[in-house]
Amino acid sequence: MRLRHASGETVHLGYCTNVHPAEDLAGILAQLDTYALPVRQELGSDLLGLGLWLAAPVAAELAAEPAARRRLRAELAARGLEVVTLNGFPYAAFQAPVVKGDVYHPDWTTADRLTYTLDLARVLADLLPDDAARGSISTLPLAWRSPWDAARAGAARERLDQLAAGLAEVERETGRRIRVGFEPEPGCLVESTKQSAAMLSAMDTERLGVCVDLAHLACAWEEPAEALARLRAAGLPVVKVQVSAALEAADPVGSAEALRRWVEPRFLHQTRAAGCAGGHDPADPAYAADDLDAALDARLRGRWRVHYHVPLHAPPEAPLESTVPVLRAALTELFGGPDAGCDHLDVETYTWGVLPQARRPRTDAELASGIAAELAFARAELTALGLVPVDRPGPAGVLDQGSPRGGVERSEVPA
Repeated sequence: MRLRHASGETVHLGYCTNVHPAEDLAGILAQLDTYALPVRQELGSDLLGLGLWLAAPVAAELAAEPAARRRLRAELAARGLEVVTLNGFPYAAFQAPVVKGDVYHPDWTTADRLTYTLDLARVLADLLPDDAARGSISTLPLAWRSPWDAARAGAARERLDQLAAGLAEVERETGRRIRVGFEPEPGCLVESTKQSAAMLSAMDTERLGVCVDLAHLACAWEEPAEALARLRAAGLPVVKVQVSAALEAADPVGSAEALRRWVEPRFLHQTRAAGCAGGHDPADPAYAADDLDAALDARLRGRWRVHYHVPLHAPPEAPLESTVPVLRAALTELFGGPDAGCDHLDVETYTWGVLPQARRPRTDAELASGIAAELAFARAELTALGLVPVDRPGPAGVLDQGSPRGGVERSEVPA
C-alpha cells in the first residue's frame, strides 16, 4: 500500500514475508497466491507492498539470472503486488523447527554475509517499481554480542566498506539506489540507538543506515523521540521501519504462568527489564536474559518487555500487554511532523506459527486474514496522523479472484 505524507512524499507500507517458509522460487510464487493476494483483496487495496524475504540460495539464483528476476517482477505485478524492500536479516531456514541463535550467522565479519546482501541488492534493483525513489534492505546489526574483539571489528569494518562500494556499483549499473539498514536487536552487538550512534556512525551513510524495528526499540526501553533524535544527531538515516510490537508484563512474577505459555522452541525471545536502559550494557544479566524461559528462571526484577512479536491488532490476554503504545509514539515522531521520517514500512510479525495454541492460525486463510488485520491496523494508525492512501489502479491482467469489476472486492478488516 502507498500513502501520501503531508510533505508530498510517498510512504510504502507492506508486510514481511519471513512469516512464510518457502526458500525456492517456486515456493515463493505459490505463497503469493496463498497469502499475499488474499491479503490484498481483504484489505480492499489495489496495490500491496511485500517486504520479501529471499533465503541466500534463491537470492543467488535470482541475482545470476535476469530472466528469473523478470519473471518474479511480472508475477508480482500480475497480482497487484510490489516490492521496495527486502528482509536480509535471516540467511536461510528462518522457519525451521529450531532457529534461536542461528539467525545471527553468517554475520558481518564474513564474506558470505556480504555476498548475500549484494545479491539481494541486485535482485531488488530489478524488482523496484519504476516510480520508486529507492529500495531498502534490512540486515543484522553486525553480529551477536559475543565473541567480539578487535580482529572481528576490523573484519566487519572492511565488509561495510565493501558493501557501500558494491551498492554504488549496483546504482551505476542499474540507475537504482539501494540502501541497507542495520537493525538493532536485543542481544546483538548493536542493541540500542546509543550503540548504533557509537558503532555505526562512521559508515557511508549515503547508502547505509538503520532499520528501526519498533518491538526492538521497545525492548531496549528507549523513548522513541529521544531514540530517533539520537540517530539524527549521529547522522544515521532511518532506512526502514519495521512496524511491530513486543510482549510486555507489568508484574512478571504474578504473570509467570501466563508468560510460560509463550515459551516456545523456535525463536529466541530476549527479555529486558526496565532497568536495562539506564546502564552502559543493555544486556547486563541483572536486567536481561537471552530467552524467555531463562528470564523466568532468573526472576528478573521490574517490568519486562519480551522480544516476541505479537499481532498488532490483537493484544495478548491480561495480565500481559503489548508495546503498541511505543509503536504509536514512534509513528507520531516519524510521521506527525512536516517531513516523513522514513518511506519504507514493513509489518513484521514472523511469529504467527509459534503463538500460544489458542492464538495461532489454524489454516492458510486464517493467517492471511490475520496479516490483513495487522496491515489495516497499521494503515489506520498512519491515516490518523494525516497520511492519505494513494493506491494506484491495478495494471491490466491483475488477478482478482471473484471480483465483479476487475478490481478488488472491498471488505472491512477490523483494526
